[in-house]
Amino acid sequence: MSAICTSYQSPGKGFVKGFSCPAPESDSRAVYCCGFNDVKYCCDDPNSFFPYEYGYMWWLSIGAPVGLSIAAVVLLAYLINVCVLFYLFIATKPGHRDNGLTLSVPG
Repeated sequence: MSAICTSYQSPGKGFVKGFSCPAPESDSRAVYCCGFNDVKYCCDDPNSFFPYEYGYMWWLSIGAPVGLSIAAVVLLAYLINVCVLFYLFIATKPGHRDNGLTLSVPG
């Protein structure tokens, strides 16, 4: 069993001719064409070819940590606000109830 990686245009290497898997310099179990539209190689996983360009996937992998960092900062700001408001609620609570009336014992 073997697969054929079609020719492609690589950003760093220019035009790369198609080749069959397993390649002579790779493992004999690497019978599948893997990688991206602009970076292809032989591997042993049939589900490792992605019909996107490598640069697109790279931007997705950078976007996730940036988005998570922004979410973490927003969550931290929210938690700080909750703590400050809770402190202000406790600190400004009167120590005893004073309704402004004096208590008197009848008689």
